[in-house]
Amino acid sequence: MKKPLNDPFVRALEVPPEGRLEVSDTVRPGLRLRIYPNGRKVWSFEKRIKGGPKRKHLLGTYPDTSIKEARAAALEIELEASKGVDRVAEAEKAKLDAEERKRKAVLVADVVEAHRALHLANLRSQRDRLRTLKEALAPHMDQPVRELRRADLQAAIDKKAATGALIAANRAKAALSKFAKFAWQRGYTDDHIGLGLEKAVQEQPRDRVMSLEEVRAVYAAAFKMGSLWGPLVRMLVLTLQRRSEVAGLKWSEVDFDSECMTVAGGRTKNRKMHKTHLAPPVLADLRELRAASSVELVFTTTGTTPVSGFGKVKERLDVLLPEDMEPWTFHDLRTAFATQMAEDGESEAVIDRILNHVASGSAPSSVARVYNRSEHLGQRRRILDRWAALVTRDEAASGNVVSLADRDRSESEATGGSRGTAAEKRRVRDVS
Repeated sequence: MKKPLNDPFVRALEVPPEGRLEVSDTVRPGLRLRIYPNGRKVWSFEKRIKGGPKRKHLLGTYPDTSIKEARAAALEIELEASKGVDRVAEAEKAKLDAEERKRKAVLVADVVEAHRALHLANLRSQRDRLRTLKEALAPHMDQPVRELRRADLQAAIDKKAATGALIAANRAKAALSKFAKFAWQRGYTDDHIGLGLEKAVQEQPRDRVMSLEEVRAVYAAAFKMGSLWGPLVRMLVLTLQRRSEVAGLKWSEVDFDSECMTVAGGRTKNRKMHKTHLAPPVLADLRELRAASSVELVFTTTGTTPVSGFGKVKERLDVLLPEDMEPWTFHDLRTAFATQMAEDGESEAVIDRILNHVASGSAPSSVARVYNRSEHLGQRRRILDRWAALVTRDEAASGNVVSLADRDRSESEATGGSRGTAAEKRRVRDVS
């Protein structure tokens, strides 16, 4: 249908029940109005480009785009087409150029991967740090890193803090600050956008010391945690090693004959190989796990990666513990052990060896380093057996390992008759 279009005529057009109704404007040839069953009226204009193809252009909808405006837009396109200007081709080229620029731009995801390979790969906590970083930057991974702003980083920290996870928000702040510095130093960004990021909360050193009864409660509750997490939690309680080291334990690191586990330096906090005695209850759990295992990892659900999700495990444990028990962390188990053993007169030096602490004070001599690696193994075994007996309420075993006379003789023989100093026997207050 061809008509000189005007508003009364267009408004009187009936909506087709199906298909579409098309009316051509005789005032501006090539201009058409299409009416669809949903009542929508769309302007289109067709014109052949000088020396090129015929192009169709959409000019909007009626009445938002009036008849006068549609004719004016069609005239403008007609004049351009007569000069060989192809709007459609130019728009397509601009779109392709933009996609190409984006493809060539370094994305946030690219820099995250570079950060992982060059920095995080050297850290013992690389998996946790990478997970924190990816979670914080998730909305920005596909955008050019040069478009990333300090406000984006702070928003990620604040979003985490809003969930109540204030410590996790602080960890996100630390990870984002390191990432931003890495990107700036290597020229991915023009500015260090991590400067000035604000923490979610000012952390205070913990002074929580769990009682022996509380440790016993955690140990007892672990028996209700299933065949995987139960042994893992009990091993944390009785070996006092860091949870990442226990969770990542491999069967090649367990020696049943020598009753010990040996963790390579690449998996310890101080990057030094560490040997830990395994008390009888721990060995019993491990033997049961070994009999049912066909993979190298001791604690795994996939067969290829260690277990994770300690937060949820802690929540399950808390439900099983007495309601009046004060908030605690897995790290508090180490504090409880160190405090209990020091108060009972054990050497702080030996306790530190068990916990694999980095030596404080002046650096030991080469002779002292060798001496410290060999001298305390027997004492460490005795103390861990004693601790296991106290936690499990094994009175018979406790009687065998708690004897002060035996302890004094053992230490005297190992040290050539010297006794622990008073400083070594005072209460341990900080085992971080």
